[in-house]
Amino acid sequence: MRNCIRCGAEMKEDFRITSGIGIVIRPAKGHVAVIPRAAVCPQCGEVSIYVKEPDKLVGKETK
Repeated sequence: MRNCIRCGAEMKEDFRITSGIGIVIRPAKGHVAVIPRAAVCPQCGEVSIYVKEPDKLVGKETK
């Protein structure tokens, strides 16, 4: 569960973000990539972008 940083309401999660063929986040070096997701606040419209498995990008050495 994510709460809105603006108004504190519970956000709706797991929306896809697309732009052409999509957006992928990956480290500068390595082969690991994750697909970002968005959460939307139903109260104020704030959008938060997150990844479901941040440990794939942070804290692990990629080859």
